[in-house]
Amino acid sequence: MNIQIFGTLKCRDTKKAQRYFQERRIPFQFVDLARKGLGKGELAAVGAAVGIDNLIDREGRAYEERNLAYVIHDVAEQLLGDPRLLKTPIVRNGRAATVGYRPERWKEWT
Repeated sequence: MNIQIFGTLKCRDTKKAQRYFQERRIPFQFVDLARKGLGKGELAAVGAAVGIDNLIDREGRAYEERNLAYVIHDVAEQLLGDPRLLKTPIVRNGRAATVGYRPERWKEWT
């Protein structure tokens, strides 16, 4: 099992995801999206697992600031350009991935 958690340090759900794996003594790698966004390959892999449209946080401040609700845009291009648009946490386990706090799914992985 190779768990990766992508999120920001300020995100409550990201903190809950980290706590979930820490309490079960499952090692994980944390990637701070505020410092390093997803690469093209990572975005493609996660997008294949959960659907690229499910990755964009349409309720977030960055989405509103850029007025993306009113503009036709390439979702992948926007997510690569501004990681603040991603829903968090993104938790990967090999080819499997989840978006948001999903302990019921993570339990299946362990």
